[in-house]
Formats: sequence, C-alpha cells, structure tokens
Amino acid sequence: MGHSDADVLLHAVTDALLGAAALPDIGELFPNTDEANRGRDSAQMLRLAYDRVVAGGWRLANLDCVVAAERPKLSPVKGRMVARIAEILGVDPRQINIKAKTGEGLGPVGAGELIEARCVALLLR
Repeated sequence: MGHSDADVLLHAVTDALLGAAALPDIGELFPNTDEANRGRDSAQMLRLAYDRVVAGGWRLANLDCVVAAERPKLSPVKGRMVARIAEILGVDPRQINIKAKTGEGLGPVGAGELIEARCVALLLR
C-alpha cells in the first residue's frame, strides 16, 4: 500500500542515494500530496533521483541492501532484483548487493504484515 506503486526496495535505494549526496529525500521530491505521484513507477522515481545525484558530481561506488520479508522468499530472485536496479541506474550489477532476511515469525515482518528495506549507498566524486 502506498501513494506511488510503493516498491519498498526501490524507495529505500532512492533515499540511500539521495541521502549520500545530501539531497532532499524521496518524500520531498515526490510528495504524496501531488496527484502526479499517485501510482507512479518507483523505477522512474529512482532514475530521476539518481540523475540529480549524478548532476551533483557523484557516481555510485556500491549499494548494499537488506530486505526483510517473511514472504515471498527473495533468495531465488535476488539476482533478478540486482540486475533490475543496475539497469535502472545504468551501473554494473557487481556494484549492488541484496541480502534477504525474514522476521522468523516475530514482529510485523515475521507476521507478514510488512516488508522492510534498508540500503546504504557509497558515492564517489
């Protein structure tokens, strides 16, 4: 659920890149008060945000992500997820890492109520 297409991982990647470049966060760039963002493709938002990062003189060194979800099981599709993010950003897939975790039945993640994603981006000038 969300105002855009609410892709948890792509939103976390977007905020990690923006934060590493000291740019406004995803909510400031694509506010949910703007109807133009209703159902918006998170891949498009990520690309537009990364364009701002690059325009500021930065480039991605590496991106490390942890996705916590009880289901679906992500390990079988991590390679495709990495490839898609690399495609969106126009970088080598070897610069991106995704780790899948579960809630092991505990808390909102373990109950299958939500999916969490945390990402750290390293940028170089």
